[in-house]
Amino acid sequence: MNANATKMAKSQEVEHKWFVVDATDKVLGRLATEVATILRGKNKPFFTPHVDCGDYVVIVNADKVKLTGKKLDQKVYKTFSGYPGGLKEVTYRRMMQEKPEVVVYHAVRGMVPHGPLGDAVMKKLRVYSGPDHPHAAQQPEELSI
Repeated sequence: MNANATKMAKSQEVEHKWFVVDATDKVLGRLATEVATILRGKNKPFFTPHVDCGDYVVIVNADKVKLTGKKLDQKVYKTFSGYPGGLKEVTYRRMMQEKPEVVVYHAVRGMVPHGPLGDAVMKKLRVYSGPDHPHAAQQPEELSI
């Protein structure tokens, strides 16, 4: 084998670790980019673009994440049912009151590939609005971002 050959990871060989991230007073976009990097596995030396090399990430205290500027009232989440008049718009402030987990999930989802690999990556993300999570059996490591 050539000494300069690039190591390509295989999905069977990759070990997935578990991490816990506390989102208290973190800026949403900066948190999402760091989490997306870990989910994809881009922080590992054997990163392979077409293989799911990433680790599991549990985000706690999603209800305490921040936005900068006037985005609290100006940022809008839109969903469309496909029917005439089926557009629904919800502001960030209201979304944070009702479903803070969805806000963080959407931010991370926008930073991973859109396709089958991205779907596999997003299955490794768990978001909780409070400080508790049911993943103690996996012995997750505390990750500071």
